Amino acid sequence: MNEETQKLIEETVLEILNNSNMDEMTEFKVRKSASEKLEMDLSEPSRKKFVRQVVESYLREQQAKAEQLEKQEEEDEEEEEEEEEDNSKKRGDREYDDEGGLIMCRLSKSRRVTISEFRGRTLVSIREYYNKGGKDLPSAKGISLTAEQWTSFKKNVPDIEKAIKKMQSM
Repeated sequence: MNEETQKLIEETVLEILNNSNMDEMTEFKVRKSASEKLEMDLSEPSRKKFVRQVVESYLREQQAKAEQLEKQEEEDEEEEEEEEEDNSKKRGDREYDDEGGLIMCRLSKSRRVTISEFRGRTLVSIREYYNKGGKDLPSAKGISLTAEQWTSFKKNVPDIEKAIKKMQSM
């Protein structure tokens, strides 16, 4: 059997397989349908063997695709679980960090302002974070202000803004 005939048989068999209900299809039905379509006897031993190879190859590919799809679905499920875990850190419209601090705002990807409790004191922290093992952890870079310090800072924000504008206009 020449290459051209093999290619024609393979294309026809694959077309039949792709358009068939695989729960009902058999190799015999595929070969018979391809014989009719090609007007060629595919029950001759070498052609029969070739059709079997094409069918088996197709089935292996379908199995591999199914396994890959299953693996992808498992990965998607894991991602959804991680997202749900992340969302469980949010209470209402509020978002909390891994240490339980309330995230007030994100200044950048690695910087944020949080409110937390430490030794019975409320702290406002402006801090850089780094990622380790999938968790965002606070770095030493930053400052934590007590409620009193925050109030003092907040009262002076208008003066700070004026100084910034003045420096930018120079």
